[in-house]
Amino acid sequence: MNFTFIVPEDHDGQRLSDFIRGRGVSARLWKKVKWQGTVCINGEPCHHAKTRLHAGDKVTASWEEENDIVPAHIPISVIYEDEWLLLVNKGPHMIIHPTSKEHYDTLVNAVAGYLEAKGEAAGVHPIYRLDRNTTGLVLVAKSSKVQHDLSKSHDRIYREYVALASGVFPMKEGTVEAPIGRKDGSIIEWTVRPEGKPARTDYRVLQQMEDFALLRLHLHTGRTHQIRVHMAYIHHPLLGDDLYGTADSRIDRQALHAEMIRFIHPETGEEMEFHAPIPADMLFWKGDKT
Repeated sequence: MNFTFIVPEDHDGQRLSDFIRGRGVSARLWKKVKWQGTVCINGEPCHHAKTRLHAGDKVTASWEEENDIVPAHIPISVIYEDEWLLLVNKGPHMIIHPTSKEHYDTLVNAVAGYLEAKGEAAGVHPIYRLDRNTTGLVLVAKSSKVQHDLSKSHDRIYREYVALASGVFPMKEGTVEAPIGRKDGSIIEWTVRPEGKPARTDYRVLQQMEDFALLRLHLHTGRTHQIRVHMAYIHHPLLGDDLYGTADSRIDRQALHAEMIRFIHPETGEEMEFHAPIPADMLFWKGDKT
């Protein structure tokens, strides 16, 4: 992996290490570059972090991305890929990260296997997580620098979900703003509670059926299980969500899909937008229109 910066006039005389750290490079990555990679100024190798830079200097750095993820050759649906990023449409029943050393069937294992099959040496750094049974778009950085750039704040990436929620909605759109914290006595369940972390979810009804609705949702915050908790809180739990609602014979998981993502590419500056079609197990609503 590599990055390149041109020193602007207002940074003339700045030390190399300070300049690079000011470009959004994390301390951990800078340490890796210094000890395991190569840094050049105008094409000449530089071995001193305190070297003073001049306006117009071209600073480049390269390093090998390594990870200890066990590759698993599990098919994945790749929506987009370049030298910095990979966008995957995750299916149901798959977690993002291993929960123990014995689990090799996660998304990061599958991505590692995909990259290995291509002969590409790259990192595997998911920018955010989806629940095991939530489907849809997951953005994966191939380097810790790109991960750092995209993870500085929640609003760097705009995402929308579609969901099937129980009941009849009296309003066509609304906002749930309620703090979320872990439920007492549970290691997996979360709930709305006053001392929880701030959480805000916008929703819009796309189609109202007899006893449930198709929704489009946007998260302003990224709390664990946020959509599921907020929909249950307003008495419209997601269909099939047996943790915050009840099981449903029409679908064997919570009916939630990360359908759209939009972001500014951290390396090219281009605005990117992608969509993932609603999976087949959530399309039964088409026969239930009122």
